Amino acid sequence: MTEKAIFGAGCFWGIEAAFRGVEGVVEAVSGYSGGQKKDPSYGEVCSGTTGHAEVVEVEYDPEKVSYEKLLEVFWAHHDPTQVNRQGLDVGTQYRSAIFYLNPEQEAAARASKEKAQERYSKPIATEITPASEFYRAEEYHQRYFEKNRLARFFSF
Repeated sequence: MTEKAIFGAGCFWGIEAAFRGVEGVVEAVSGYSGGQKKDPSYGEVCSGTTGHAEVVEVEYDPEKVSYEKLLEVFWAHHDPTQVNRQGLDVGTQYRSAIFYLNPEQEAAARASKEKAQERYSKPIATEITPASEFYRAEEYHQRYFEKNRLARFFSF
């Protein structure tokens, strides 16, 4: 039986690719979560009016990879001290976020954030909030680096 986790770490292309490379991850899907608008488009999310973040929904086999390991991948693939941005990508849709699906994920996320803070001199800005509806992003965003090989060299 698989489980799911939702992470926002800036532009979803890079973090989706990172999770796809983790043994035990069954699927990683780019999408939107954390906002108010139902079934938002990429343009609407980029406008900053929906409240959504670009996220990746990770489906994983907990017998092969733990949620804690997924949290390690999350922390390693972005700068969680930046507020509403990652590199050149600026806006609330690029915020660092962990959307937990149950109390165990919440506890693990909070403990992981506290441990990760030890590596940074600036405070971690990552929000840890209950998951809301996940909306799959448009197809051209899925597996973006696989479809656009050069894009990975220009991503932050």
